[in-house]
Amino acid sequence: MECDAPNIVVEGLIPSDLNGTLYRNGPNPQFAPRGDYHWFGGDGMIHAFFIKNGKISYKNRWARTINWTLENEAGEALFSILDPTKNDPRIVNVQTNGLANTNIVWHGNKLLALVESHPPFEMDPSTLGSMGLWTYANKLQGPMTAHPKIDPETGEMLCFGYNADGAISPKMSYHIISKDGQLEKSEWFDAPYPAMVHDFVTTRDHVIFPIMPLTGSMERAMKGGPVYAWEPEKQTHIGIMPRSGSVEDIQWFKGDPAYVFHFMNASTHGNTVICDVCEYEQAPFFPNADGTRPDPKKSVAKLKRWTFDLNGDSSDYKVEELDDSVCEFPRLDERFSGLTYRHGYIACAGDQPPKSGGYSALGHIDHQTGKINKYDMGENLATSEPVFVPARSDAPEGQGYLLSVVYDITIDKSHLIILDAENISDGPIGRAYLDHRVPFGFHGNWKSAH
Repeated sequence: MECDAPNIVVEGLIPSDLNGTLYRNGPNPQFAPRGDYHWFGGDGMIHAFFIKNGKISYKNRWARTINWTLENEAGEALFSILDPTKNDPRIVNVQTNGLANTNIVWHGNKLLALVESHPPFEMDPSTLGSMGLWTYANKLQGPMTAHPKIDPETGEMLCFGYNADGAISPKMSYHIISKDGQLEKSEWFDAPYPAMVHDFVTTRDHVIFPIMPLTGSMERAMKGGPVYAWEPEKQTHIGIMPRSGSVEDIQWFKGDPAYVFHFMNASTHGNTVICDVCEYEQAPFFPNADGTRPDPKKSVAKLKRWTFDLNGDSSDYKVEELDDSVCEFPRLDERFSGLTYRHGYIACAGDQPPKSGGYSALGHIDHQTGKINKYDMGENLATSEPVFVPARSDAPEGQGYLLSVVYDITIDKSHLIILDAENISDGPIGRAYLDHRVPFGFHGNWKSAH
């Protein structure tokens, strides 16, 4: 359902210094799927909460990709995203442009909906109208991650792509896009094996590429097995590249099998690199190579810290647990992305799991004290990823607001919550209510009005 809500009902305080737009992206399939539905396979829908002078308006629109348009015309699903062998014969030779369903970022004066299998898809920031693929004057060749990193000091956007030379290959790409949206550098390298590489992380001095054993195999798929599957025997490989160098300078580390969908942050300290991650013992959502289901006890993430010694005589790295909460969707004050930082935010498990599934709490971890504070919503509410908004551009780290879209199963509707980021356990200072449900989505970002 697409809709416009020009003045939605608000409750409590909408801070006077909170002016801008919260954009969110997530899968919302038009039609019943071909075969089994996978959360990652829905059409991208962009949601926008426009906040100005204490009032909030909302609108949502599907990204009108080739996939969406063809299925809309056919009146049924045609694509099976994670199992192309189930695609409708009518679209066998169609060159698609992805689902645009994972993230939404503002960079280079453009609003870009992202999915890791294709280049960005441009949207109008006011109307959410679809403007088509954006390939940086045709300089971007191949797919681009849904998790680029924007350097808060230079304004550059750093990004990568996997399966860079075609479906299921070890080839990866690395790109640097200038503050004003010009693609300035592209390089390619071979990963140790073909893998699903959802996220990466950067510091002021380094780029970190995680190659983890959620492997891709077209040969396996042609024999009736899963395209992507868990192969722990291939272990984890982490590549660290100096930003001043090239892919020829990647230094590889090796560790136990694990999986990371999302990084919180990373920083460089002399010859040491640290990365804070939501780490799974085994990748969720995907089967083992023999088709059996993953172990649910191993398919939950905990917040951990990786430490790499760039001058050490070993390819090992240190892993330590920062908190034992089950968590995902880690975020930070983006003004400190890639730098030494103190405050992080997560969606996490509350005392009771939400009846709808997902996470029933938001967490704020203070890396200086090691303490975590939570806002526990109870079993009837489920939260999305938290997004931090600074109170001012020059506010101290962590001083600002935490925004999240919450689903209420008792009324089958969603609402936006606003928390004081320094006191989240006090609960929301403001809410804005929608008359419909926002499907469980992935990621969002804030665009300031200033």
